Amino acid sequence: MSSVRLCGSDELEVGAVRRFEAEGVSVALAHCDDGFHAVIDNCSHEDYPLSEGEVFPDLCEIECVRHGSTFSLIDGEPQSLPATRSVEVLSVRVEAGDVFLELP
Repeated sequence: MSSVRLCGSDELEVGAVRRFEAEGVSVALAHCDDGFHAVIDNCSHEDYPLSEGEVFPDLCEIECVRHGSTFSLIDGEPQSLPATRSVEVLSVRVEAGDVFLELP
């Protein structure tokens, strides 16, 4: 497993989301009330970047702005239609003030 530094933990406010490219993988990194979460930056309903959407930090969910589907940032499961398939969740960790993505 390899680690890739995405950003400093102070660079992304609670409720914000930002797109990163890490070793050829597009990642949406979101900052929720309980910490940082990452998913593959692609809605499972249609090919659209989740990083363009809104984060609900108290629910730890992200909304795809294209059709309004929301996804759990914890397990990737869709929380509303029209999406019915989950998105892939990626492991992140915070160490010494930096956010790292864990890649297989």
